Amino acid sequence: MASIANGSQAAFYDEEPAPDNLENVRMHVKEFIEFHKQNDTPVVLVTSGGTTVPLEFNTVRFVDNFSAGTRGSASAEYFISEGYAVLFLHREYSLEPFSRNYTHSKHCFLDFLHVETDGLDTARVIVNPRDKGHLISTINKYKKVQQNHMLLKVDFNTVNHYLFYLKTCAEELNALGKNGICYLAAAVSDFYVPASMLTHHKIQSTNGPFELKMEQVPKMLHTLTREWCPNAYIISFKLETDDKLLVPKAKQALVTYGHQLVIANMLHTRKFTITLVSPDDTEVVALSPEERDDGDVEIESKLIVKLIELHKGFKE
Repeated sequence: MASIANGSQAAFYDEEPAPDNLENVRMHVKEFIEFHKQNDTPVVLVTSGGTTVPLEFNTVRFVDNFSAGTRGSASAEYFISEGYAVLFLHREYSLEPFSRNYTHSKHCFLDFLHVETDGLDTARVIVNPRDKGHLISTINKYKKVQQNHMLLKVDFNTVNHYLFYLKTCAEELNALGKNGICYLAAAVSDFYVPASMLTHHKIQSTNGPFELKMEQVPKMLHTLTREWCPNAYIISFKLETDDKLLVPKAKQALVTYGHQLVIANMLHTRKFTITLVSPDDTEVVALSPEERDDGDVEIESKLIVKLIELHKGFKE
């Protein structure tokens, strides 16, 4: 038996159980890709949100990370607005395009609404006037996206399922050649517990202190760039807390995995400053002080315009 401990991709896919719906997902992804291939529409695979690591087969406890899918969901919207179809591989219950402004808002969704009555024991739910314009605009955009089949959502929860879906989506995206983009914004766990090591039932606290051994998640980026989707424009992400490491580690990733671009972020400035690192260039995309103060401009709006410019150059 091949060892997963050494980070072997083949061992992972041979030994870990695939999601029960994997072939059904592949069918829907294939149909989505074929539809847009016929229309010569570029498609971007956007991965978004964090991954869980179950500690039991019948999962009660798990290891998680903090990602809510903010960048992925926002980026998906801006790709669609620029004419790209989006295959959205996202964490279940994380932020999604269009609904993101209403599901995880600091203000409860109910704050946008109030009830009016006419004295006849009837009631109507009314959108507050200050919020109506934005809500109507969002609904119209979403309905148009549905009508034109510009968004296909595939949800995951565990890191294991994420990796199976990623392989499937990338393999199908390969049919588009250079008209495809992989935008790998998901926060993927670095460690996991192989299925063979999981206890079947809930871990009991009465058993005393709990020791956890985790294996390293295989690095799939090299396989994605070389085997699954070798002709697509592939974008990975790098998050750091030490600014001295940010660009050097991004450049090393490009050398190691052979893809086109790394979007490098510092943890505490990632919402208003992004560094694009390619083999030949380094460019900063940032909000102006006025845009930061205003709060209405999302940095993803600037980022996606720049990425589409780079993708067009890649296809020439």
